[in-house]
Formats: sequence, structure tokens, C-alpha cells
Amino acid sequence: MTREPVAKASKKPGGSQSLTSGVKRTPIAKASAKDIARAARLAEALKIHYPDAHCELDYRSPHELLIATILSAQATDVSVNQATPALFARFPTPADYAKATPADIEPFIKTIGLFRNKAKAVHAAMTTLVEQFGGEVPRTMDELLTLRGVARKTANVVLGNAFNINVGFVVDTHVERLSTRLGLVAPGSPVARIEQRLMQLFPRDQWCDLSHQLIFHGRRACKARMPQCSDNPICREFGERCELRGEAKRRSSEETKRRSSKA
Repeated sequence: MTREPVAKASKKPGGSQSLTSGVKRTPIAKASAKDIARAARLAEALKIHYPDAHCELDYRSPHELLIATILSAQATDVSVNQATPALFARFPTPADYAKATPADIEPFIKTIGLFRNKAKAVHAAMTTLVEQFGGEVPRTMDELLTLRGVARKTANVVLGNAFNINVGFVVDTHVERLSTRLGLVAPGSPVARIEQRLMQLFPRDQWCDLSHQLIFHGRRACKARMPQCSDNPICREFGERCELRGEAKRRSSEETKRRSSKA
């Protein structure tokens, strides 16, 4: 998953939750009926193509998902899943992390990039859970953003997957790339603006599932360097701005010709 910007909690009077906590709001044009209709067709195509899309981080509880998501920043889900079984076995509860030190956590995650900083973040986040939230992962964006290592993307992952609460749209490196290539946002749009646009285009109850479907598509077809545009119906219909689409089609055509000549 991609790096997250530093997020700051935003409180509303009375403790109510803000949908824009931790994200800088900039005015964007309202999505047109045409854009929303196109987005609906894309959502249906993704649902058909990736019916089993899900969070690929392994976890058994909300606090394990929170930790795994913190660890996944600038790292692959595969590398995180390889490290967390031993980590979770050694520290079963948030209190176990709080009683330990970052140095105690480091050996379990040293195969993951930036492991020293992440050990500090995990320790601090779990300590805050114990001291301020009774050892339970909070269920609001504002409260999650008070935890070290947590910005909007991590909070959205936890809320959507652990609690089925859709507050925002997860924008990781895959969703960021696909949002441009599939013509959902203008090229060069910052992450905050991408999230705002996706929240405009898609119904709230679809946000979590759609993020997984987009991530599946990004990992399996619309890859950063070798997109398989000509082999995927979603790319053929919706891939408006893939900078490598022409090259992918050329390679596919050449491969087809080679196979035909060998037949």
C-alpha cells in the first residue's frame, strides 16, 4: 500500500463524526449525471469480474487489522502477512503491545520496510488504545486519526473491513493509479481530491467493496508497468487514460502473431 499523508483529527461540536476528518477539502465540481451513470457501469463490471474481492491482509480482530494496515505502508500485503503470524502470537492483545517496547516489536517485523518507525507507531497506537479507548479499536474517523501511524487510508480500511462502516473511500497506490486510467479523475489529482471524487461518484454502501475490487484489478490487470489492457474487458471499455495502453496492445499483438507463426 502507498504512503499516507500525515492526518490530523478534525472534531465537530458534540463529538459527531466528520466525513472529511483528516483530509483537506478543496472545492471540486459536482459529478454530472453522465459521470455517475458511467461510474455505475464500471462498478457493476468490477463486481462481476471480481466477485470475491476482499482485504488481502490477514487478521482476526480489529486491532490486528489496524496493526497490519499500519505495517503495510510502503510495503506489500504479502510481506506483512508473512510477518504478522509470529507478531500476533507474541502480542495477542493491545495491552501486550503497551507493556512491551518498540525494541521488543522490531524483531518480528524487521523484514518489512521502515520497521523501526513502524514498531514505534504500533507500540504508540496500541498504548493509546489501552489508555484512552479501553483496549478497543474506536469506530470513528476522528478517534482513529488520533492514533500514531493512522491517516485516512488506514482509518478507512479499518472502519470498512472491521466494522462495515463507510466513512470514506480507501485510496492506495492502486486506486490512485486506476482512478486516473479509468477516467474517474483528472490526471495529476492529489489523493485527497481523488477520494472526494470517488465519494461523489459511487454510493456510500459500495465504497469498501469497490476499493477491494479496484485493488484486485490493479494487482491482476491494470499493473503500473505491464498493464494487460487488451486482455481485460474492464480496461477495453473504461481505460481512457492508461499511458501504457498502446504499448500493452502492441505487445499483445506481437505475442499473438508469434503464437500464430508457431502453430
